[in-house]
Amino acid sequence: MPRPELQGAAAWARVRTLFPGVCACFVAAAAATFLSEHYGAPVMLFALLLGMAMNFLSESPPPAAAEQAHAAPPGRCQAGIEYSARQLLRFGVALLGLRITAGQVAALGRQPVAIVVVSVVLTIAASMLAARLLGFQTLFGLLSGGAVAICGASAALALAAALPQHPQKERATLFTVVSVSALSTVAMIVYPMIAQSLALDPRSAGVFLGATIHDVAQVVGAGCSLSRETGGAATLVKLMRVAMLLPVIVAAVLLARRHDGASAGAGPRPPLLPGFAVAFAVLVAINSTGWLPAALTRSGSELSRWCLVAAIAGIGMKTQLKELVGVGLEPVLLMAGETNFLLLLALLLLRVPA
Repeated sequence: MPRPELQGAAAWARVRTLFPGVCACFVAAAAATFLSEHYGAPVMLFALLLGMAMNFLSESPPPAAAEQAHAAPPGRCQAGIEYSARQLLRFGVALLGLRITAGQVAALGRQPVAIVVVSVVLTIAASMLAARLLGFQTLFGLLSGGAVAICGASAALALAAALPQHPQKERATLFTVVSVSALSTVAMIVYPMIAQSLALDPRSAGVFLGATIHDVAQVVGAGCSLSRETGGAATLVKLMRVAMLLPVIVAAVLLARRHDGASAGAGPRPPLLPGFAVAFAVLVAINSTGWLPAALTRSGSELSRWCLVAAIAGIGMKTQLKELVGVGLEPVLLMAGETNFLLLLALLLLRVPA
C-alpha cells in the first residue's frame, strides 16, 4: 500500500498538471459570463467561441518549443483542458439536480407534465428517424433531439458525456451546442410574440414557453417579458424538462450499448447508469426533502453553471473552427426541423383538454 507521503506527492503533482488548463477554462467562462450579462447572448455560445479562439492552448508542444527552458509550451494546458471538458462537465450536470424538487413537478398538474413527457419522447424519436433518413448516425439524432427537447446546451453536454467515445462525437457536440444556442436565442424573441398572437392566458403561455424554448435562461427571459405569472409557470415547466434528463440518459446509454455491440471498433461501453446521472437523481431526491438551506441550493446551482460553462470552453479549446465549417447544410436543417416540430407539437398538445 502506498505511503501517505507518496500519495500526497502524487495528488499534488496531479493538481499542478491540471491547474493551468482548468484555470484557462474558468477564465474563458468568466469572460463568457461577462459578455452574456452585458450583451444578452447565450453564455454557452460565448464560452464556446472564446474557447475555440484559445485552441492553441490544447496543442501539443513542438520539439523546438519544448527545448526552450524559459518558454511555457502550448501543451502545458492540455491535461487541464481535457479534464474540464470531461470531468467538470459531469460534475456540472450532477449539480443540476439541485434545481429541481418533486414538489415543483407535482405543482405543475397533469396537463403540463403530460405535455413535457409526450413532447420530449416524440421530439427525440422524430429526430432519430430524421437523422437516419438524412444519412447520419442515430446517436446524432439522439444528441441533437435531446438538446432541443430537454434543456439546450446542458442536455447536449450531458448526453455527450453518457455516450461512448467516437471520433466524431466532439464535433457533433460542438455543432449541437452552437445550433441549439442560436435557435434558443431566436425562440426567446419570437415565441412570446406567438403566445400573444394566439391570445394565450398567462398560465398557458408559460406552459408553451417552458415546453418549447431550449435553454433555461432564455425561458426565464421570455416568460418574464410577458408577465411574472407567465415567467413562473414557464420556469417550472422548464425544470420538468430538465428532470427528463435522467430517463433520457438511461435510454441513450442503452441505445449506445446496443449500437456498440453491432459496430466494430467502437469505444468502451458506458455503464448502464453513469455516476453523474446517479448523483443527479440523488440530489433531486435530497432537494425534494426541503432539508437543504436555500443558500446551499443556490450556490450549488451556480457552481453547476460555472462548471458547465468552463466545460464547454474546454471543448471549444479542443476544436478548430474549420471542423464546424465543413458540417454541411443537412445538420442545420435537422436541428431547425426539430425545433419547429417541438413548437407545433406543444401548440397541438395545449389544445387537448386537461
